[in-house]
Amino acid sequence: MATVGEICNREVVVTTRETSVADAARLMRDHHVGSLIVAEARDGAQHPVGIITDRDLVVEIMAMDLDPRDVNVGEVMGRGLVIARESDGIRETLEVMRFKGVRRLPVLSSRGNLLGIVAADDLMKVLAEDITALATITTRERWREAAQRKPVSV
Repeated sequence: MATVGEICNREVVVTTRETSVADAARLMRDHHVGSLIVAEARDGAQHPVGIITDRDLVVEIMAMDLDPRDVNVGEVMGRGLVIARESDGIRETLEVMRFKGVRRLPVLSSRGNLLGIVAADDLMKVLAEDITALATITTRERWREAAQRKPVSV
């Protein structure tokens, strides 16, 4: 089975803690994404420190009737960032997501740099492909058997 590093989306939209929530919402809209990775540049690489989702914007800003221009990402982003490593397996990552109750994880390289992002939808796609492959076994088995055996004359 594939690793998370093989299936993650490597086109990650990144922002900083200082970005206004209004600008973060525009980034999500412009890039057609539901989350942004909040990162700090260290040693020439991006290191994730948080994540902000469209749900965060609704629950923390809109529902509280706050002005998104007056709040920055660092005040809203999720605390206790949950990550995946590029070498993590699909099943292992799925269990982490289930246990922690998150749908998206930043994926880190072996050096700890931001490599990509993996979403529950990405895992579903891989698992669905595996289930489809499993389902074709029966069909191919019947085809192979029919090709190898001659009909019996009665």
